[in-house]
Amino acid sequence: MIRVLIVDDHPSVRQGVSQLLNHADGITVVGECTDGDQVLGTARDVEPDVVLMDLNLRGTSGLDATRALLRLQPWTRVLMFTASALSGNVEDAARAGAMGYLFKGGDPEALLTALRTVARGRTAWPAGQ
Repeated sequence: MIRVLIVDDHPSVRQGVSQLLNHADGITVVGECTDGDQVLGTARDVEPDVVLMDLNLRGTSGLDATRALLRLQPWTRVLMFTASALSGNVEDAARAGAMGYLFKGGDPEALLTALRTVARGRTAWPAGQ
């Protein structure tokens, strides 16, 4: 079972993604965070395999939360899940330690595939990255 922590400041995104993941075979949502400041404590408590991390969060950014999380729990895998297509964000995510980057609004199957790929220790970067 792949244990996922969802980090996103939009309630509708968290709810929709949570429903999708909890209905997928072999995946369960173990927690949700509304901002980057909650990530370390929640991840320590729920021990996710994969953190689905929004890039732009209130408080601590998704990049900073990723760096801090991986210093404390280096076995946790992070998949950035964001609407941000700004130049350099994918590279910044990779430097922060994320194992993949997925744009919101895409095919739900792409999210499931990326989560499973990252959970297996492989990377899931956008085409051309």
